[in-house]
Amino acid sequence: MASITLDGIGHAYPSRDPGEAKRYALKPMHHVWQHGRAYALLGPSGCGKTTLLNIISGLVTPSDGRLLFDQTDVTHVSTEKRNIAQVFQFPVIYDTMTVRQNLLFPLRNRGVDKRVADARVMEIAGLLDLVPVLDRRARGLTADAKQKISLGRGLVRSDVSAVLFDEPLTVIDPALKWELRSKLKAVHEALDMLMIYVTHDQVEAMTFADEVVVMNDGRVLQIGTPTELFERPAHAFVGYFIGSPGMNFLPASIEGSAARVADAVFPLASRYVPPAGRVQLGFRPDYATVAPDGEGIPVTLRRIEDLGRRRLARVALGEHELVATLPAGTDLNGEIVRLRVAPEHLHVYVDDERITGEAA
Repeated sequence: MASITLDGIGHAYPSRDPGEAKRYALKPMHHVWQHGRAYALLGPSGCGKTTLLNIISGLVTPSDGRLLFDQTDVTHVSTEKRNIAQVFQFPVIYDTMTVRQNLLFPLRNRGVDKRVADARVMEIAGLLDLVPVLDRRARGLTADAKQKISLGRGLVRSDVSAVLFDEPLTVIDPALKWELRSKLKAVHEALDMLMIYVTHDQVEAMTFADEVVVMNDGRVLQIGTPTELFERPAHAFVGYFIGSPGMNFLPASIEGSAARVADAVFPLASRYVPPAGRVQLGFRPDYATVAPDGEGIPVTLRRIEDLGRRRLARVALGEHELVATLPAGTDLNGEIVRLRVAPEHLHVYVDDERITGEAA
């Protein structure tokens, strides 16, 4: 059992030109991941999340910083000596073995007492709903059942420092993903393990993790709970990447407790010193509504999207397009409608970084 400390961990690939600056696949970062917690590394392809996972597993040696398990420096320790378990996109199982034999294999390799091993296998099989198929060969099972076996092989050792998941649900049928996500979350709550989950799917990250690490372009932009990432994105990319649809961003100028966008003025909940840099006003479509008349900022209605459980209005403020929520029972007939956003849901970003003001 261990906490994992990323002490200035980064990774740059060597350049052929000695005078060229380092090309970082993972920019240096510092964070401590606590034992018993679940973390998700979330971001688009090529953002550095798999590089970070491979550094933790020992498949990649970082060019910068140190990696510590508890207080032990394991930066240059081989993978097999790090005492971790890893689950990959494609199930890693033995088709000719039964489910029970697959789950027992990691324990028998380490000389675990037979009674202890059998009890652990039954515990993990129970958590993953594998008990009815324990004595069936893996070859004939469905893809989701095989991935459950792979998950079980990663979880069956109770002494591991961490369990690493590299997009384990990628090959699973979409209809079964929700069930497996819920099952994996329940398993984490039942077992006292540090788990790290790599994904590009925000739903997987938000439903699994206690804290989500949002990454882009090799950089960690924010680490927080799902609520923190949704309500207070620290970076414009986080606001855009988290949520469906993502956050609206409008170029603005700030004057005290007001933001001006084109000819419209948005009242803010805080007062700001006029910031230097590229200023944007950000707000979630979930907290923006439109109405046919009354108070609010006049905007031009482009179209309405009916998603069944909710309706979205695509509107324009001058040359800037944005998305708002159309409340239930509201009908829009005219081209000009009114946009309303509560001041507490408006965020100010300077050069993509969220800033805070003083109480207005």
